Amino acid sequence: MNSVLIVVAHPDDETLGCGATAAALSAKGIPVRSCILSGNAAARKGHPGQSELIDDTHKAHDILGMPAPIWGDFPNIKLNTVPHLDLVQFIEAAIEETQADTIFTHHPSDLNNDHLHVSRACQAAARLCQRRPNVPQLTALHFMEILSSTDWSFPTAAPAFFANSYFPVSGFLDKKIAAMKAYRGVMRPYPHPRSEEAIKAQAALRGAESGLGPCEAFQTVFSVIS
Repeated sequence: MNSVLIVVAHPDDETLGCGATAAALSAKGIPVRSCILSGNAAARKGHPGQSELIDDTHKAHDILGMPAPIWGDFPNIKLNTVPHLDLVQFIEAAIEETQADTIFTHHPSDLNNDHLHVSRACQAAARLCQRRPNVPQLTALHFMEILSSTDWSFPTAAPAFFANSYFPVSGFLDKKIAAMKAYRGVMRPYPHPRSEEAIKAQAALRGAESGLGPCEAFQTVFSVIS
């Protein structure tokens, strides 16, 4: 793992999905950067405006030890109206810029429709290394679980999220929660999934499954074993 790219639809998705993992990897000196396709505050009712959202995102990334994100301006909650190729090419450019060999993105069964379209586009973009010589070999592609989206999806024809990879985050979970709190208007009181209690409970559950202590879990869909 030489460079990590987190490809998400909205600000705060990167923190919910793998904030503690990103902080842990950054602390080890591994470059971690996020690519946010819809950085537009439109349709975020009750949330801060655009300048505040950008400030909040930068604060959250600072807490996690990440640089400023690659910022897209695709329409919020309307990614189904954007040509698939436009999304793919934006992500491909982010892969080239970061030279990422490890990618985290949304699970395609998430309830949020923007997540579905980002996931599909990211899967296509992840094959860039097999089409261009200046892109590192992809070593891993992971789907994340986003509380209040992955867990809210109903049983459908699409396979649900299945945890098969675990990253221990003891010592970094507090950074994830602090980064979430940097996003004004995002955290909610328990029992909402975006509450401090639920985030800690999810990490405890995944830690119990793996026997590793507090963890973030992922569904690994591609991995090169070397």
